[in-house]
Amino acid sequence: MKCIIVDDEPIARKGVKKLVEEIPALELLGCLNSAKSAVVFMNENPVDLVFRVIQLPGVNGREVAKSIPKTTLVIFITAFTEYALDSYEVDAVGYLVKPIEPAKFRKAVEKAIAYHSLLLDEEKKAVENIGDEYIFVKSDRRYFKVNLKDILFVEGLKDYVIIQLEDKRIITRMSLKNMQDLLPQSAFFRINRSYIINREQIDSFDNNDVFIKSYEIAIGNSFRNSFFEELMGKR
Repeated sequence: MKCIIVDDEPIARKGVKKLVEEIPALELLGCLNSAKSAVVFMNENPVDLVFRVIQLPGVNGREVAKSIPKTTLVIFITAFTEYALDSYEVDAVGYLVKPIEPAKFRKAVEKAIAYHSLLLDEEKKAVENIGDEYIFVKSDRRYFKVNLKDILFVEGLKDYVIIQLEDKRIITRMSLKNMQDLLPQSAFFRINRSYIINREQIDSFDNNDVFIKSYEIAIGNSFRNSFFEELMGKR
């Protein structure tokens, strides 16, 4: 699981980092000192699990947690046991009280891993029969056959993705990250944090946008270099 640590105390971040590094199933992507920097990071990078303190200076921790996608799990860290209730109000997978006991840390992580596996299984059921040329996508209690070559782009919208075809769109419950993993990388790649495009459907592009049929899709700053490398072969 890809995770980040959010704590305004350097010593606390170092302590949690040490605990994370002792669990092979966790991949630490970064240590951040504010909720604002964490939100920016998660907008540009897929994160499965967040370790964060409930009370951060100048920010409402619960409001920030509510903005995190449901597929990103949260384990709260606090110095006060009375804040445990906050973790349940925002559907956190658990909470840890400072100083963190290694055994309790491992138990919380094991719970997060198990829950994350359930979320992935639920999402995988939304797409069946993945072939070289088509997939079946579940939408509104039916499975629709979607030819990969007909997909213009895929848009992520909170806990759903919108598969845009030329004559219609199909909405299914799935994260954009998992949809990206299912699609062949030779034809599809991410252009910003909300869109995956089909390179075969591109009509034109400039330094800032890609044009597909009547759609204009912005190229994200953090995706710009990889976009031109993929499309123009500039390495």
